[in-house]
Amino acid sequence: MRLVIARCSVDYEGRLKAHLPEATRLLMVKADGSVLIHSDGGSYKPLNWMSPPATLRVLQDGLDDGVIEQWVVQSAKTDDRLLINLLEKIHDTAHELGTDPGLIKDGVEADLQRLLAAQIETLGEGYSLIRREYFTAIGPVDILARDSQGATVAIELKRRGDIDGVEQLTRYLELLNRDPLLAPVRGIFAAQQIKPQARVLAKDRGIDCVTLDYDAMRGVDDSASRLF
Repeated sequence: MRLVIARCSVDYEGRLKAHLPEATRLLMVKADGSVLIHSDGGSYKPLNWMSPPATLRVLQDGLDDGVIEQWVVQSAKTDDRLLINLLEKIHDTAHELGTDPGLIKDGVEADLQRLLAAQIETLGEGYSLIRREYFTAIGPVDILARDSQGATVAIELKRRGDIDGVEQLTRYLELLNRDPLLAPVRGIFAAQQIKPQARVLAKDRGIDCVTLDYDAMRGVDDSASRLF
């Protein structure tokens, strides 16, 4: 991973246009080809980014006055690109992080995965389990299943579903749909609670949302004692 702190401006061109005026920012270049631009506050999310696969070219000639380098980050799948104009480079370092062991889910998420795999019909009549923890090059899909029509379904599980979970499932779906033995693959985002913004994004991506009743799945929910 390469980390550069620089005074820069950023332009995103493609399906939409966005501009970040000159400021000091952190530029993060990951080994998978992604490039992310961070500020020092506001959010843990990047101000702008390019997802992999992408290529990075560094230009140093024929630039505007004051620009010492221009980074051209070109998406390999679309015409989208990032243009990062560096006016001052304050820090530049690279680190080999090695293979990440992946996220270790907490007890509730692990239990949800186990229970849903055993009760896959919770998602609908005719569903069948392919396997839990279906490995991909970018991480394991929580559950891979087939629906009543025999189509492949990738399921991402969370305790509390937010936008990041939808983005994670979107990346899995992009990868899985490249496999002719699995495609077409659709997604289900399942959680005990799903934030409204996550539902909106999931709907826009063609992903279904399912709210899971953890107590009912564990068999400890006494429906007879409910007032409602």
